[in-house]
Amino acid sequence: MERRHLSRPVYEGLPWFYMVFGLGALGVSYLLAVHSALSHTIGLVGLVALVYGIVLFLRRRGYRALRSEYGNPDSRNDDHSL
Repeated sequence: MERRHLSRPVYEGLPWFYMVFGLGALGVSYLLAVHSALSHTIGLVGLVALVYGIVLFLRRRGYRALRSEYGNPDSRNDDHSL
């Protein structure tokens, strides 16, 4: 089975999409406060999407920082090798 990959702009934009979608859903939930069950459902979906977007953003940032730190461990000593 062949693995399909997302294009880089789509991949990089996913956390932002989830966060904006979550905030939008929370806003709609606030506006639909008259309809209690629907408002709670949309609010829960919005909260989950917002938290997922934030977690995804922070995990990617942490992974990239760790990778740059350990990617080339000798890069810090290049300046002092003379």
